[in-house]
Amino acid sequence: MDVGSRYTIGISDMRISTAPDDVLVTYSLGSCVGVTLYDAEACVGAMIHCMLPLSKNAPERARDEPLMFVDTGLAEMLRSMYEAGAQSHRIIAKIAGGAQLMNDNNTFRIGERNLVVARKVLWRNNIVLKGEDVGEAIARTMYLHMRNGTTVIKTIQGNKTI
Repeated sequence: MDVGSRYTIGISDMRISTAPDDVLVTYSLGSCVGVTLYDAEACVGAMIHCMLPLSKNAPERARDEPLMFVDTGLAEMLRSMYEAGAQSHRIIAKIAGGAQLMNDNNTFRIGERNLVVARKVLWRNNIVLKGEDVGEAIARTMYLHMRNGTTVIKTIQGNKTI
């Protein structure tokens, strides 16, 4: 991995980094959720962009694209973090997205369901959720700065660190 690079995480994508000068970024988080994990002691961080909450609703698709789903995507992300030396009691998680962008009369509530599943997976794995910027009807861009684990959210309303 190149030092000091910016890596774009697409939909149904994830990236792990151990380079302090790297910046991980994902764009257009609407109902999708972006999650960052960071272990300062192991100097490892990760970002994922998940589209749907539960893999059991589309098992064939989940087998081919596990990162698309919050449950299987976060499980894979955690495995990768542990392989890179992270420990659950040191990992700090932050989450963004889960918006309700389209007026579907709250029929599907994909954003809300994505957030519920993400929080459950983190809780079950004893991962501390330290910050969030979620809900509403706005799209977000999420950045993870590997130098210090800072997560920045950019919206039309401005930037904020979570």
